[in-house]
Amino acid sequence: MKLFRFGEPGKEKPGVIIGEKKYDVSSFGMDFDEDFFGGNGMEELSKFLLNKEVSLPVVGDDVRTGPPVKRPGKIICIGLNFRDHAKETNAPIPAEPIVFFKATTALCGPNDNVIIPKNSVKTDWEVELAVVVGKKASYVKEADAHKHIAGYVLHNDYSEREFQLERGGQWVKGKSCDTFAPLGPFIATPEKAGNVDDLKMWLKVNGQLMQSSSTSQLIFKVPFLIHYLSQFMTLMPGDIISTGTPHGVGLGFKPPIYLKSGDVVELGIDNLGTSTQKAVAYTQPW
Repeated sequence: MKLFRFGEPGKEKPGVIIGEKKYDVSSFGMDFDEDFFGGNGMEELSKFLLNKEVSLPVVGDDVRTGPPVKRPGKIICIGLNFRDHAKETNAPIPAEPIVFFKATTALCGPNDNVIIPKNSVKTDWEVELAVVVGKKASYVKEADAHKHIAGYVLHNDYSEREFQLERGGQWVKGKSCDTFAPLGPFIATPEKAGNVDDLKMWLKVNGQLMQSSSTSQLIFKVPFLIHYLSQFMTLMPGDIISTGTPHGVGLGFKPPIYLKSGDVVELGIDNLGTSTQKAVAYTQPW
């Protein structure tokens, strides 16, 4: 199953993608949130879709796609989880996962504009595989981690490198600016995502290929990450885990390359679709 949400910001409705068509399933009565993922939402939605009495409206391609999860409780990110990315940033290979958070206010639709923050000169990109938690997880064994996965989704972990690395404190400051977490276009359930240990991933800026790699290069794989994180915090249904980015970020170039207003970022992961964000200058608060 492929789940997506559509409509104006803050007014999104749930939908499903069947074949090449997108359908409105708001008549199902549940949005894709903690209650949906943590309860029997997936099973009930499947039954709903099998009901031949149900007539689903088609969602046009001209309708905005929103983030596919409604108000996740946490966005947990893993840093330096590709050896080549650690090398390009002059960082040691981590012995354990590097964990940080993105504020949930950074969440936006996959094709929304990315707003360059006020006073920013080092806004950077990061294509990443993200996981949607499907079941409450605490002290989970690695062998049981798959039972806690609702699906997988494309994520661009935007970063303001000065805020992140030069302003002291934790990375969260450079990761949490508004629009810095475009998610989607859809959640692919595990059977639709394919072999998540070997998915091609890429990112372009203004048509130039910057990142090209595969999830096969992840240092810490998805089951281990779920196990590891659950030793320190309870993972709740609908939480997002973003697993890290490969080499090719702006910080890694000599000299570094950062986004400016008007730049266009395109990215994709096999079986998880593509997204496009246009960089725009900060103008006013939300």
